[in-house]
Amino acid sequence: MTDTVEVHVGRSDPASPTAFAVQRIEPMTVLDALLAIQREHDPTLGFRFSCRVSMCGTCTVRMDGRAVLACQQRIEPDATRLRVDPVAGLPVIRDLLVDTRPFWDEWARVTPYLVPRDDLDEPAVVPPDSPERQVIDGSLDCIGCGACWSSCGVADHRRDFLGPAALLRAMVLVADSRDAAGAERLAAVTAGDGVDRCHYIYGCTAVCPKGLDPAAAIRRLREWRRHGGP
Repeated sequence: MTDTVEVHVGRSDPASPTAFAVQRIEPMTVLDALLAIQREHDPTLGFRFSCRVSMCGTCTVRMDGRAVLACQQRIEPDATRLRVDPVAGLPVIRDLLVDTRPFWDEWARVTPYLVPRDDLDEPAVVPPDSPERQVIDGSLDCIGCGACWSSCGVADHRRDFLGPAALLRAMVLVADSRDAAGAERLAAVTAGDGVDRCHYIYGCTAVCPKGLDPAAAIRRLREWRRHGGP
């Protein structure tokens, strides 16, 4: 294991330094390296983070081209060089900071919250051992980090695609029998800018830091369209 790791960072200002020799610690994450750069080399380096425990989704970057959570992604002990860039498909504000509004605009279009049915008894609970609950539970942990968006060639190329995260959220709500907006939501996500835009590259599933499978959710939505619902 070397004493330092060479970190190359994508910068928005061409005059800013881009290569840094960072003193290694073990274990070391990408976020550790970025904090060391900011503290010891260049305090102007812009990046975003908050919780440091892989739950807030704010620190997404690309390490060697792959979307990762900086606080979660470990730098291997034998690594001597790595490159860190902002996520793809979103406007860069500065350095590694991106404007996430396009991501959240698409998220909002699927009505990403439960619309309770008027005839529900209180409390309305989905039984934990039901097939419905099994579908829902496997897709609930999205933290809105945008890694799937960054890894989706369709979302990067065209800004009118709902994107993997929004479609995953829509699938969860359509599956929930307590929701009154399932039919309208299903119609919205199966329109021209919805599930049919997915080319099944599976980049979204490959990079999800929570182990979710947006591609499977999109397949399920397509199947439900044929049958008129779950």
